[in-house]
Amino acid sequence: MTNNILPTQRQQSRTSKLFKRFGKLSQWIVLACTLIFLSLIVIAFFAIRSVTQNHANMEIDQSIGITPTQVQSMKAIGEWEFLSIADEEMIDTTKNGFFSDDELIRIYYGTIRLGINMHKVKPHWIKKDGDTLRVTLPPIELLDEDFIDEARVQSFFESGKWNDKDREAMYQRAYTNMKERCMTSENIRSAEQNASKQFSQLMRSMGFNFVSVTFEDEKAAKDKE
Repeated sequence: MTNNILPTQRQQSRTSKLFKRFGKLSQWIVLACTLIFLSLIVIAFFAIRSVTQNHANMEIDQSIGITPTQVQSMKAIGEWEFLSIADEEMIDTTKNGFFSDDELIRIYYGTIRLGINMHKVKPHWIKKDGDTLRVTLPPIELLDEDFIDEARVQSFFESGKWNDKDREAMYQRAYTNMKERCMTSENIRSAEQNASKQFSQLMRSMGFNFVSVTFEDEKAAKDKE
């Protein structure tokens, strides 16, 4: 049987198959390019978004010149002591007896620590006002309520019999007297002056030349709580 397909027809058939294969390959290339292009768009979107957010954070930080990490570090200090007062109190008590009186004299030692608790700072406690950094600190307070050193309590004189209730009453008298004598307006002002000085030095070490430190009013602070 004679093969009637001419060389020209064979060439056309081969060319047609080649174009057909090339067409399929082109479709895959186009699809791959499209996916790559979409991926680049998504990556660019998130990159621009990240840069924008970081820029916004930088602008917020630059408004006061202090980073959130620095602010958090200052708050993490917690209790910050600015004045320590060593005190002692002599307490005596007497029981009237039929034949004689019982007497007990005891000496109590304690240390009153005045300062601030940085965990109690209010929102916007530190802000920029022109070229001045304004800081508002919590009021000065007694940092340790258990300020009497019970291990150092001494019985100066003792006669008769005394029970734990009697000794507890004397302890409470000593506690009240020491607290009233040390928690004075003068001592609180002295603690405020020390706090203002140390905090100003801290801010100046961070690059602020003008620092204003004030304290919340104690009554107002308690009302807010």
